[in-house]
Amino acid sequence: MTEIVFATQNPGKAREVAMMFADMDVCVKTLKEAGIEAAIVENGSTFMENARIKAETIARHTDKIVLADDSGLVIDYLNGEPGIYSARYMGEDTSYDIKNQNILERMKDAPEQLRSARFVCAMAAVMPDGEVIETEGVMEGIIGYEIAGENGFGYDPIFYLPEFKASSAEITPEEKNAVSHRGKALRLMQGELQKRIRG
Repeated sequence: MTEIVFATQNPGKAREVAMMFADMDVCVKTLKEAGIEAAIVENGSTFMENARIKAETIARHTDKIVLADDSGLVIDYLNGEPGIYSARYMGEDTSYDIKNQNILERMKDAPEQLRSARFVCAMAAVMPDGEVIETEGVMEGIIGYEIAGENGFGYDPIFYLPEFKASSAEITPEEKNAVSHRGKALRLMQGELQKRIRG
């Protein structure tokens, strides 16, 4: 079984990756599970730069495949905020309930046609031989008018998907994986990794 170290402390993200890779002969471990502690300085100017920084930093500590992602919410009405600062928006220790309420308040006067937004996920993998693989996925939607749903995490409760008539925190994990930015990036990455793992 091939071990993949996923450069995250976020158990929600790790669960999504493990679900997506369930039909591959791989074991996905978080940094904690792999016993890796490393300071990662996310100073890139794009999601992809940050994903690559994370993967390359952790790859220095292991001979396993290292997978990293950088993802976030891009809101057109707010000039692309919170963007690459999605996790650190309003401070790293600020709860997403507060962040989501803040966004809803700032957008309370925005009509539906100006509420367009997207989740972006950039993914980078560093192979044991040093090869870097990059994939990206996007999920389009709009910012809703209220916090709704318990299934997701982060900004999911305010991200409304018109095709489901629900927020991305109200749909099932299986439905979310089929359309999500991370699901799309992961499927592309899965295809690339399968080619290499099979030799």
